[in-house]
Amino acid sequence: MPSDLIYVAAACNRFSQAADVSPSSSLVAFGSSSLIALWDLDSRNDNGVSETLPEFKGLITCVKFLTNNVLISANDAGWRLTSTIQAHSKSISTLCVQGTRIVTGSSDSSIKIWKYAEGSDKDDIIESQTIELKGKYPLISAMAYLPKTNVSILAVAGTESFVRLWVCSDDQYLLSATLAGHEDWIRSLAFKIPETDKLPLILASGSQDATIRLWNIEPWKKSSIAMTKSLSSEPIDELLDSFEESLGDLGENEEGGRQISLKHHILTVKVDAESSQQFSVTFDALLVGHEAGVTSLSWRRDISTLPTLLSTSTDSSVILWSPSSVNPSADASASIWINRQRFGDVGGQRLGGFVGGLWARDGLEALAWGWAGGWRRWSCGSSAANDPADEKWNEIGAISGHDGPIKGLDWSPDGKYVISSGLDQTTRIHGPVHSPGKQSSWHEIARPQVHGYDLLNVVFVNPLKFASIADEKVVRVFEAPRGFVQLAERLGVAQFSKEEHKRPVGANVPALGLSNKAISDGSYFFISLDKANQVNQCDLGPQELVGDMDLSRRPFDGELASITLWPETEKVFGHGYESITLGVSNSRQLIATACKSTNAEHAVVRIYDTKTYKPVGEPLHGHVLTVTRIAFSPDDRYVLTVSRDRSWRLFEVQEAGGYIPVAADKSHGRIIWDCGWSAEGDVFATASRDKTAKIWQQKDGSWKAVATIKLSQPATAVAFSPAREGKRRMAIGQENGEILIYSGSMDSVDWLHNDTISSSMAHVDHIHRMAWRPSFEGSSEELATCSEDGTLRILRVRLGLN
Repeated sequence: MPSDLIYVAAACNRFSQAADVSPSSSLVAFGSSSLIALWDLDSRNDNGVSETLPEFKGLITCVKFLTNNVLISANDAGWRLTSTIQAHSKSISTLCVQGTRIVTGSSDSSIKIWKYAEGSDKDDIIESQTIELKGKYPLISAMAYLPKTNVSILAVAGTESFVRLWVCSDDQYLLSATLAGHEDWIRSLAFKIPETDKLPLILASGSQDATIRLWNIEPWKKSSIAMTKSLSSEPIDELLDSFEESLGDLGENEEGGRQISLKHHILTVKVDAESSQQFSVTFDALLVGHEAGVTSLSWRRDISTLPTLLSTSTDSSVILWSPSSVNPSADASASIWINRQRFGDVGGQRLGGFVGGLWARDGLEALAWGWAGGWRRWSCGSSAANDPADEKWNEIGAISGHDGPIKGLDWSPDGKYVISSGLDQTTRIHGPVHSPGKQSSWHEIARPQVHGYDLLNVVFVNPLKFASIADEKVVRVFEAPRGFVQLAERLGVAQFSKEEHKRPVGANVPALGLSNKAISDGSYFFISLDKANQVNQCDLGPQELVGDMDLSRRPFDGELASITLWPETEKVFGHGYESITLGVSNSRQLIATACKSTNAEHAVVRIYDTKTYKPVGEPLHGHVLTVTRIAFSPDDRYVLTVSRDRSWRLFEVQEAGGYIPVAADKSHGRIIWDCGWSAEGDVFATASRDKTAKIWQQKDGSWKAVATIKLSQPATAVAFSPAREGKRRMAIGQENGEILIYSGSMDSVDWLHNDTISSSMAHVDHIHRMAWRPSFEGSSEELATCSEDGTLRILRVRLGLN
């Protein structure tokens, strides 16, 4: 029974080298938790992440393409190619490649050089050299060949203000120069390979001091320097040294703190067995434009006569730099560098800014990912061959996902879209966007809640209202604003009545507040920069907020956290400790909550009416430890609860209101993580850490286990699909991320294993929730899942049965 992957919501890890673009320039690979996600930019239907590659345990810190078909990744424990090698004793912080050479740098204060033999019987990776950094940690590395030679040069920088250059001689790298000038840690390095023999090799370095420095590496011109010396009364290097010292003598409150050095660093390299050559390294340009630390640098493939450098910063900006056209010479080193384009946000969500950036599609697209892992994407509509200033850039849709484990999800009652909640303190709504001339594709369309606590669960009360719980003692209820209603309609996700349009236009979060407040009138500010000093969006009043500019496309990542919030309408209190789980009745008229507990007094379930949010009946007692899941039967007659105390309990509704206990069992040997009812309501299942899932049915007036499914891994989630052709289907999620599909007849106690959805399509870590899409017709069914691995997935499960 083959299954298809419809949608993956994944965020990029918070490392500047956690993503790379293939040599073909159209496939992006990025680390998402312990997964590698693949994003095909050439996909006609804009499907986002098309595939994930399961990794071993560890947070991925670096990703690099060796070829179009070979990918290497490093994490905070080791690194992986076609085989797995423990390269360092601590987290790997930098990774770069050059041909068959691989360089890794780690927080164990060392650099290692490896050789990769592709195509052999076993793809061998052999360590050839270790460079100890004596207590300094490498944060970035880059490699290139010296001009007109096959001599490799390695640049390394990190937790100091110097760039250190190593040159390869007799297959060993020797420290050859130390480049000073920055005033803080250096987080980014990038080599610009010369296109002609007349141009130098350029090294760009970006620092937390908010500056970028360019260094020229070129053959040492002895004749010109000798002539300069003959015209000077003292050696030029001594004059420059004296100038630097004078700059350093300035007081802390005086200007001129940054040193500008024109001193030549001479590299003597062995070109072959019989000859050597000298190269000079000189400071060429200081690029000032960012207001905070520079996080990444990337050179554009030459599609114009002028080189272009992309930089990202924690100030939430992306800048494209190139030489000015004042000097028409092709020698960029003789020009003044200016910022040609500036992208990003001003006045939006600035926390952390951008972490990294890349060029894609042969320099026609610029990509960047932010502190929370969401991507931004800009496309060059018209390329200017001679002047980058004439290029027209526009932001287009990218991808996003939770930056951390996802604990809860729920389908809207009509199955039009799904909502998720995660430990990144956000809830997100995902839906199928319909674009003209394209197949529908799933994307995040709203981020209704950006909270101050980790969010643990979320349920829809109706299609335009949801309740969520976080690591606090309160349940919060949110209602959709008019902006979401109109956006969902314009994108083809759902349709609503005229009455449902009568609601506040949007929401914002007051300063020092946690509650989203409705916006009925007045202005809302959100600014996005597409070009230097030119504002793309600002001062969004009520009409503009839901006007053509926002509704003609899905929101960008910078807008999702700013203008798609939902107003908070209710707070529900009752528990004495932090909430842990949340359930909703099938009529959507009741919600049930439970909190963390170590005793029977607090291990209770409280039920509330969703019209008044007042308690319904007495709290449901019986458990002695934390209740982990609450499930209402399809007719809401029963409430089923499971707990850390290894038991389940069943409560039945009374005519006077409220529920009373009617059954209980403690046959599981470990914690029960999840429970779920069949669509008919005569059967329920429990999933436990004891590596079993049990099917329970009422026999002779009592509930008994009619089937026990033994598993190879702990069962962490369970969900029944609607019955088809007289068959029940059940999905079981496991602790290792795999999903098992079982089926059974309506009157049979035998459950058959139909399919295993492996980690290549499912998850690689503990599955927290699963839910089948309601009201979905066709030859397949769709299953939404979320996991500790930080991804939300929608799978199409074929209905062919054994």
